[in-house]
Amino acid sequence: MSGHALVTGCAGFIGSHLVERLLAEGVRVTGVDLFTSYYDPALKRRNLSAALGQPGFSLLELDLGRDDLARLPEADVVFHQAAQPGVRSSWGAEFASYVHHNVLATQRLLERYRGTALQRFVYASSSSVYGDAERYPTGEDLPPRPFSPYGVTKLAGEHLALLYARNFGLPVASLRYFTVYGPRQRPDMAFHRFCRALLTGQPITIYGDGRQSRDFTYIAQRGRRLPGRGAGGDPDPGTHAGREGGAAARAAAARGSAAHPGRRHPHPRGARFCAGDADRAGSGARGRVGARAVREGGGVTAWREPASGPAPAAPAAGAPAVSVVVPAYEEAESLAELQRELAAALDALGRSWEVLYVTARATAPIA
Repeated sequence: MSGHALVTGCAGFIGSHLVERLLAEGVRVTGVDLFTSYYDPALKRRNLSAALGQPGFSLLELDLGRDDLARLPEADVVFHQAAQPGVRSSWGAEFASYVHHNVLATQRLLERYRGTALQRFVYASSSSVYGDAERYPTGEDLPPRPFSPYGVTKLAGEHLALLYARNFGLPVASLRYFTVYGPRQRPDMAFHRFCRALLTGQPITIYGDGRQSRDFTYIAQRGRRLPGRGAGGDPDPGTHAGREGGAAARAAAARGSAAHPGRRHPHPRGARFCAGDADRAGSGARGRVGARAVREGGGVTAWREPASGPAPAAPAAGAPAVSVVVPAYEEAESLAELQRELAAALDALGRSWEVLYVTARATAPIA
């Protein structure tokens, strides 16, 4: 992709990674963000620290639901990432904020670029539009039935995008994200909470019985698959692409919190766990430990599971103090990068550790 991209929600978790990816490809980027107080705005500004130092990036601070959108420049592609996040907080009096930021802002942005030479309008939707899905894996053919006000507003945004496509020819694509994780993830999300608890020795809160299944997508995978970046496989303009996450497995954090087994709570209303495409290995298939990285003493030992037969035994030094299980069903190309990030975080603990990468098949050793 080349030219000029507008990225709304540019200071957020996904938006900031997208901005950096586009800049690295030589794309000129205008970022838009309101820096709301849903979580600490200072964290969002820190997310943009690398982009702000580049000549190809400019930042506009405005409210898409209220301010004059004539300030927005012409663009080749619009990536509409901005939204009011959170399922549980979308109930009650806060719903008005979700309507403002997720529905009204989307309509006004679509209106701003109606009739322009826009090549693609990419709307960031959510797997929350499915609610309690009828089946797993969750395909795009299943009817959306949101189970939260947040999901309702994201589905409304999809419908608005399709309306502008069908009535005015605006080339749109809607992406239904399935729980993206990685560096800069919002502090209210599970992986961030788990890592913070691990680093500080605090217990974690587990909703339900802890055996829920959920689909996850590593942030580096999300940037590679966005339509409008010139890669193959883009959906036709005027359609929605419920592109679910590429990594799916039962999330687990093993022996590292033996002293703090965690508090268990029943699901609060509107906070049920929904899995999309929960088993990439196929019907009835099970994931396996496809790669393992272990810190013992002074170095990291990494190896793969053989094509057949039992997995190799762990080093003789004994069971690591901390075990981390990472779902990585379709992310072999990202394992080396992910391993470097995990190793840096886990080394800070000063304890022995291992990372188990759950895959559908054997993978190459991690560099």
